Amino acid sequence: MSLLCACFSFPSPQAFLPLLKKAAQGSPGSGLSCSKAAIVNMSSIAGSIKEMYLWEAAHCVAYRCSKAAQNMLTRCQSMGYREHGILCVGLHPGWVQTDMGNAAGYTAPLTVDASVGGMLKVLSNLSEKDSGAFLDWEGNVVAW
Repeated sequence: MSLLCACFSFPSPQAFLPLLKKAAQGSPGSGLSCSKAAIVNMSSIAGSIKEMYLWEAAHCVAYRCSKAAQNMLTRCQSMGYREHGILCVGLHPGWVQTDMGNAAGYTAPLTVDASVGGMLKVLSNLSEKDSGAFLDWEGNVVAW
């Protein structure tokens, strides 16, 4: 699995669509997977309407709303790009020890290495059944 990480605005997947289609069509096997073509949106459990994770610690309303919108984008992409052989998934990296994760006097429990290692393992095991899903770094389904 080759990995390209980048931060782009929402129109970017459309700009990359010809390359994603070509990758999906040129890859052996059937079904969807990250080894063929995939869009992986980095989300957060903070965008889960059901969970309202850590509301008491940090309201972060704008951040929560942006992640909830991104989760909808992931579902829409999965439906729109499935016919082209492109897997789409949203990933919550966990509460990670970064500047953001350790803000407001808290220490996040998860190291960057553990988060990234977990996400890479999840990505390597994704299949057609996972397209449109919202998963965490351990592969668990996160509630919308």
